[in-house]
Amino acid sequence: MPLQCKKSAKLEGVMRKGALFLTLLAAASAHAQSGFALKNGDRVVFYGDSITDNSFYTKFAELLVRLRYPNLDVKFFNAGVGGDRVSGGWMGPIDDRLPRDLFSRKPTVITVMLGMNDGAYRAAEPGIENAYKSGYQHIVDRFKKEAPQARVFLIQPSPFDDVTRAPGWNPGYNGVMKTYADFVANLAKTNGYGVVDFNTPVVSMLEKAKAANADVAAKIIPDRVHPAAAGHLVMAQQLLASWGAPPTIGNMTIETKPAKAMGYLATASDLKVSPNKITWMQLDQGLPFPMDRKDPTVLLTLQSGDFDQKMNQEMLTVKDLAEGNYALAIDDKPVATFSSEDLAKGVNLAQYETPMLAQARTVWSMVYQKTDIAYSTWRQQEFTLSWLKSPKKDASIKAANELCDELSVQAQKAAKPVKHSFTLTKQ
Repeated sequence: MPLQCKKSAKLEGVMRKGALFLTLLAAASAHAQSGFALKNGDRVVFYGDSITDNSFYTKFAELLVRLRYPNLDVKFFNAGVGGDRVSGGWMGPIDDRLPRDLFSRKPTVITVMLGMNDGAYRAAEPGIENAYKSGYQHIVDRFKKEAPQARVFLIQPSPFDDVTRAPGWNPGYNGVMKTYADFVANLAKTNGYGVVDFNTPVVSMLEKAKAANADVAAKIIPDRVHPAAAGHLVMAQQLLASWGAPPTIGNMTIETKPAKAMGYLATASDLKVSPNKITWMQLDQGLPFPMDRKDPTVLLTLQSGDFDQKMNQEMLTVKDLAEGNYALAIDDKPVATFSSEDLAKGVNLAQYETPMLAQARTVWSMVYQKTDIAYSTWRQQEFTLSWLKSPKKDASIKAANELCDELSVQAQKAAKPVKHSFTLTKQ
């Protein structure tokens, strides 16, 4: 009987600790999502021209949501078309495009970026500018009428690169885009919409990148219009920031005297501290953003911007270590060696090859494949074969859309963080 009571008490203690852990986990998750613009059940449609059509910032935004908020059930659709203006383009005039490509998706969240083609790639002309303003107002009027409950985010046009190459005139074509950006900001304010600045942060990054390496900087927007993936990274950052995404993935502070672990959007257990080794189990609330840091344009963009600081923080801080170097391993896999001074200041694990980053790459693969299937289904079947009345075509579209939904579910599951074992060993 006494032995049974001891076991019962021990079990109750474990259960209490487990309940406390789950409570802290739920509280951290709720805190992380409470200020975020997207909610369960949202349907996000990205509308725009070729810069949206290229899909990188839209894919990155979707991926960031999956990695940071794996419990959110949100669907995404890209309705960008190359060459589009506020009046429409080769896939139809605006009054065909909006109902067919946007409203039909029953969006609860809409983003719009238009302007690059509307300026006609020439110096400012009142007639062209007025056509842009009246055309954009027409789009907003249709939003008010046909999607009145949708939360709308108007994106100020991304820049024409007058930074890494000399502008054709003073102030250059991006001066036109800045004028359009001011109009978009005022239009958003007037209608109670969100506004997202893609122009200023990208220009700022390009200026710093040019000062560091002019040749590589010119490849960030290689044709001066369409950013490479590195440039889209800055744009996705701005969109997620406008939606209220915090910079933190999961931050952990370990104190050695006395032994104590304190996490923000992260929890630790089984902490053991000895003179030459520290071990613990850790669960973060999100995953780091996977990117190719060996790509010169990506590396220069990261060095010239603040993506890691404002959207990709997975900090590990260890205090009161004996002076020296410490090797970090996660799940028994070497990550990097840090000095005690660096660990005391904090190191950003999102910048290193970790099991968490490997998991994020799996999610990225799913998001990428899903968006490509959705895109080709829309463009090659729904639009190109719109003339064909066929049950087989309808069944194919239905099956492809269901497959996309399944891939989204799988991406959500793949993005759920798991516990990892951490080991710091003095060298």
